[in-house]
Amino acid sequence: MIVLDDDDPTPPFEQIRSQVADRIRVGELAGGHRLPSVRQLAGDLRIAAGTVARAYSALEAEGLIETSRTGARVRDGVTLPPAARTAARRFVRALAAEPVDLEQALSAVRAEWHARA
Repeated sequence: MIVLDDDDPTPPFEQIRSQVADRIRVGELAGGHRLPSVRQLAGDLRIAAGTVARAYSALEAEGLIETSRTGARVRDGVTLPPAARTAARRFVRALAAEPVDLEQALSAVRAEWHARA
């Protein structure tokens, strides 16, 4: 289920994009899964259809979904490998007792990612 946080300064289209992308990457939404129509999701979330369309366009540009006249579907082969999910789970657990928020944790991952070269 997608939930929009009115108190979050992140634009609604980005909240939708990131939640759907995360669910795809962890395998909650498998390849071939049909996403709600733009109008249906917009109605469910009580937002403009253009906001959902923008999120879906971003997901398609990322290669996570395919859109056609019949709707939007999750592309095959875009979930994270199990080893990556396991490593992420360990990382999150290791930081559980630390005063680190999500953005700081992601920053640490980006820094290590670039340092590996």
